[in-house]
Amino acid sequence: MELTEPTAWSADRLELGEGARWVDDRLVLVDLLAGRLLGTTGDGPAPLAELCRLDVPLGAVAPVAGEPGEWLAAAGTGVARLGADGGHRVVAELEGGNPEPARMNDAVADPHGRFWAGSMTYAGTPGGGSLYRIDPGAAPVPVVTGLTIANGPAFDGAGTTMYLADTPRGHVDRFSVDVRTGALGERTPFLRLDPAEGAPDGMTVDAEDHLWVALWGGSAVRRYRPDGVLDREIRLPAEQPTSVCFGGPGLRRLFVTTAAYGLTDPGPLDGALLAVDVPIAGRPAASVPAG
Repeated sequence: MELTEPTAWSADRLELGEGARWVDDRLVLVDLLAGRLLGTTGDGPAPLAELCRLDVPLGAVAPVAGEPGEWLAAAGTGVARLGADGGHRVVAELEGGNPEPARMNDAVADPHGRFWAGSMTYAGTPGGGSLYRIDPGAAPVPVVTGLTIANGPAFDGAGTTMYLADTPRGHVDRFSVDVRTGALGERTPFLRLDPAEGAPDGMTVDAEDHLWVALWGGSAVRRYRPDGVLDREIRLPAEQPTSVCFGGPGLRRLFVTTAAYGLTDPGPLDGALLAVDVPIAGRPAASVPAG
């Protein structure tokens, strides 16, 4: 089947759909505040299957290499390992000492197996969030502080460039990355969006190293060239797109999670998982090493 327009991929409607990732020929995503990890195929619309449920918010996951059904997750106030049996154990506590109630938000593995996880306060306090890096076998390191709501990050194919969104500020910044150490280099502004355009939420980088950005409140997903020039926009029948990833045949099906959270009168597709085919390929989710 070919999807020429954004189409609901299931009848499920999520409070805060997030964290779409393509892993082992299937799509995984989260219903963040409900702590649910969900999955479906890229073949055709179908009900979302619950893979795991936590009693804390679940921001996003990365697959563990060579261990199907195992995940490293930004969950609660830290990072957890989720098992194929539905169990979980805390790997690192990150935000428990925050003076304000806080939680983890978006997270991703980079092409070199490092796990990057962002945080925020529940109140969205300016400067209350951080981005952490977890190298295999090492303790977490806070690498960017003073954020409000950290989203992304997203990496180019070589892992030498990282994009990071601070959603309420409408900012996306670009960092150089030392592939040997994971250290961040120069931070430069990449996007500065007007509130009327929507706020940058989840992001991904396609096979041509262009950045795709879900625009919370903007009813759209945009593709930007590496020089920051807008390349294309896909309008969506949902107000609050939250994350974006490629999957399906040839990795040319764009999946977009959305949220009904905070809407007083949500429309029929607010909170839906949407899909549309595009003439550009993406990449599957990177994994973290076992151990």
